[in-house]
Amino acid sequence: MRPLLRRVATAPSGRRSKWLVLAAWLILVVALGPLAGKLGDVEDTSANAFLPRGAESAQVNTELEKFRDDTVMPAVVVYTGEGVGERVAAADRTSFAEFAAKGERVSPPAPSDDGRARLVVVPLSSDDDVTDKVDELREIAGANAPPGVDVEVGGPAASLTDQVAVFDTLDSTLMIATGSVVAVLLLITYRSPILWLFPLLSVGFAAVLTQVGTYALAKYADLPVDPQSSGVLMVLVFGVGTDYALLLIARYREELHRQEDRHQAMGTALRRSGPAILASAGTIAAGLACLAFADINSSRSLGLVGAVGVVCALLAMITVLPALLVVTGRWVFWPFVPRHGTPARKERTVWSRIGAAVARRPRWSWMMSVAVTGVLALSAVGINMGLTQSEMFQDKPESVVAQEKISAHYPSGASDPAKIVTNTGQTAQVRSAASGVDGVARVESGDRSPSGELTQLSVVLKDTPDSQAAKGTVDALRDAVHAVDGADALVGGTTAQTLDTQRAADRDLRTVIPIVLLVVLGVLIWLLRSLVAPLLLLATVVLSFLAALGTSNVLFESVLGFAGVDWSIPLMGFVFLVALGIDYNIFLMHRVKEEAARLGHSRGVLEGLTSTGGVITSAGIVLAATFAVFAGLPLVTMAQMGVIVGVGVLLDTFLVRTVLVPALALDLGRWFWWPGRLFHDLRDEEADAERAAVTATAPAPPREPA
Repeated sequence: MRPLLRRVATAPSGRRSKWLVLAAWLILVVALGPLAGKLGDVEDTSANAFLPRGAESAQVNTELEKFRDDTVMPAVVVYTGEGVGERVAAADRTSFAEFAAKGERVSPPAPSDDGRARLVVVPLSSDDDVTDKVDELREIAGANAPPGVDVEVGGPAASLTDQVAVFDTLDSTLMIATGSVVAVLLLITYRSPILWLFPLLSVGFAAVLTQVGTYALAKYADLPVDPQSSGVLMVLVFGVGTDYALLLIARYREELHRQEDRHQAMGTALRRSGPAILASAGTIAAGLACLAFADINSSRSLGLVGAVGVVCALLAMITVLPALLVVTGRWVFWPFVPRHGTPARKERTVWSRIGAAVARRPRWSWMMSVAVTGVLALSAVGINMGLTQSEMFQDKPESVVAQEKISAHYPSGASDPAKIVTNTGQTAQVRSAASGVDGVARVESGDRSPSGELTQLSVVLKDTPDSQAAKGTVDALRDAVHAVDGADALVGGTTAQTLDTQRAADRDLRTVIPIVLLVVLGVLIWLLRSLVAPLLLLATVVLSFLAALGTSNVLFESVLGFAGVDWSIPLMGFVFLVALGIDYNIFLMHRVKEEAARLGHSRGVLEGLTSTGGVITSAGIVLAATFAVFAGLPLVTMAQMGVIVGVGVLLDTFLVRTVLVPALALDLGRWFWWPGRLFHDLRDEEADAERAAVTATAPAPPREPA
């Protein structure tokens, strides 16, 4: 079995098999390429796609689908300004009526108590293209608004439209920005006008396979896919795929200096770097897959879709990239072509000096590193968790402006009331119970389901729908209606959804984080055949995450001006940083283990650091830059995730992997590998060295007289 696996693994470097590998990929891309463009067809854009599974608010959304063939989603037109009453009293409601859902009516302009605002509710059918309807409403409202009167369209329909507008351009924006960033960094890294094209071409193959695989799994295996996970997917494939390309190419370049035949050089590079790349991909994929245990559907989607992308990136980088490099030969490295028999060009100056400095005072080095990361982590204390709807965008869309004006002139919940679904027979009791809740402005009658069994009620809250006070009202409202015997009442709506998501995010943190740590620890133990080293490596990555969270919090508050941190960020940031951060430790320690077996522990640590310093630093910069692309997106949640992952990767690259881990390894000596075989081998070597030293210093026995 092992020889068979070795032949399969080195097939891309074979004289004839490399052509078979390239042909297989070309056939695959041509045959399945058209499916790659259909990923958007299987994306779930419903409200439940971003809610916790089984949450009461999600159950309400499901129950509301029973009420009519076309579910109503209201748009709210709000007019504000001096003298708005006289000017809007005769608003052209007939122009809005054509947009109303079948059987629904446009409300008359509702005046505010201060007389400075008018509000018109237009019920839209969610079976139609809501975004197009909202865009047309905005055009008509703006054209018919009297001079001096401001008009905005808000409400759930407009909020959905503004969010869709963000995701519509997300994929193309991210692809262009990420591709450009990676191309520039590869040009700087390789200083070759040719070589940088091969990693990008291979990532292109991986992207096609990823989209096809995700589409097939979503369509036929119920893999959850939403617009957010679809956008993150391509960035992850670009970042991880480029990392693997950098590692493989660096090892291939080394072997070209040692071996004359490029096929043998690539075969050796695959055999020696393959386990580290495989362990890295396995760790990231397994860590992301652990999000399947999360309650929030969008978190589950991001984790599972990301795992598919990592596996596809791995397949492309260990097959099509080696085949392309072997086919083209050494000239792709021009003008720095590696020649057989010449010394390998390593960036030894910087990394050997760093290694020597750490080796002189290893304990001081790791203690100072821990102190620095600890200080950065302290900034995470007192972090402001949670974002309101108006804080979710870097630039306020029209729906957010409309909500702010509604809150200023009406009960804040008027544009987005809470929803109650109850058994029809207990409607009066449920209405009475809801009306008695403090924080409820009024309870409005709703529709019955076609069967007549269910009735929905609209509950206007006194406070802004995403405020803490409104969440408290929803809790009290649920307690009140749940107490009505036989009603089976459920409370949903935007406020309830926010509350359910917040609580699920807290549960997910307590559930998913221990699972991720155990999975990553298992992979490290398998790779390093040690217990001490994996535990220390995992501890350094967790410390790095806390430092990244603290540093990012300072950036959010002082530089970017965010009001807080979204509830999903700690879990998403932890999973991504533990999975991606351990990546570089795997690259480093796999090489250190190889060199320690050959040169001894201390020399092996320094040689591993020197040999991998340049490539891991380049990989970290590329990965951090790809995620930094998110910082420019209008959605605050994605911008925050990009910042925290980018900062964490840079900390791992320049501090944890460069100083902290080597210093710990040098300070512990061979105990770093306890209780594995390398620990015992190094003990035998030390004993041999001690015996040799004793023999060399012992006085020579006296000669016998002749």
